[in-house]
Amino acid sequence: MGSVVAGPGGGDLRVRANGVWPDEAVVRGGLRCEVAAASKLQRPAGDRGKTDARDALHLARLLRLDEVTSVRVPTLVEESARDLTRCREAARADLMRARHRLSKLLLRDGIVYCQGKAWTQAHDYWLLKQPAVLPALAGTQAAFADAYETVVLTTGRRDRLDAAIVAMACDSEFTPVVRRLSCLRGISTLTAFCLAVEIGDWDRFTGAGIGAYVGLVPSEHSSGASRSQGGITKTGNGHVRRLLVEAAWHHRQPYRPTGLQRVLRRRWELAPPAAVARAQAGNHRLHHRWVSYAERRKRPVIANVAVARELAGWCWSLATLPD
Repeated sequence: MGSVVAGPGGGDLRVRANGVWPDEAVVRGGLRCEVAAASKLQRPAGDRGKTDARDALHLARLLRLDEVTSVRVPTLVEESARDLTRCREAARADLMRARHRLSKLLLRDGIVYCQGKAWTQAHDYWLLKQPAVLPALAGTQAAFADAYETVVLTTGRRDRLDAAIVAMACDSEFTPVVRRLSCLRGISTLTAFCLAVEIGDWDRFTGAGIGAYVGLVPSEHSSGASRSQGGITKTGNGHVRRLLVEAAWHHRQPYRPTGLQRVLRRRWELAPPAAVARAQAGNHRLHHRWVSYAERRKRPVIANVAVARELAGWCWSLATLPD
């Protein structure tokens, strides 16, 4: 006997009651249970009728034919870690919007910071002097004070979440994977932890197939002898895709192990020697890919996505490396 839990509208439906998922309760009862990807359930194009009885019969037939695409159910620990990382991502987006509001408020009055990199301590000191430069109008002064306060509070919120993530990354079930992934350029402890909790079980994939899971492979419309490829599919986990694309830009610069920063060397000290050796091979390979794309005059944004796709494979290689 089999059981399928699927949600309407192309999503998965799982409602927890008393801390137990329904599929876990079914498994404890000795029954087979699969959480199906509703978007991948096959249905005839001309079938326009939808009722609970017909859906149940259709799922039963697909289950009997083994045509149900199952979804891996994350553990409660993984979901808790995902809540933390996605909360941090929301804080990052809020901080970016708050900074934009503050800078554009000053720009409307012709005030632009031209003394170096923005959003540093020197920039903060400069911002504190701007109320004297702004027009002495109550509305403008109040708007600036509110925008500046929002930036300060959101920065503190992001920093607290970063500290919580670093603490969990150093002492949790994700620690071995985080330490191995951190050996690659562009992947800090924060990025490695986010990749570890979002992917979960790396053994589900292969080095060549993980790129498709995160939507970094080109779309294709081919027929017969003609082959037409388009932009990347952008399917799957968008959080992982964004992290890989951002990390891939770091491999554009030449890789010189002798001149590496102390931070990366400290990460190497925490990882197994085999992981360090493989990560160094990956760092060399990814930079050479950047060089080859530049020689072929590829647009940087296109080359970066291609490097990110290969970076996903190197991450898989390190995550599945035996301890």
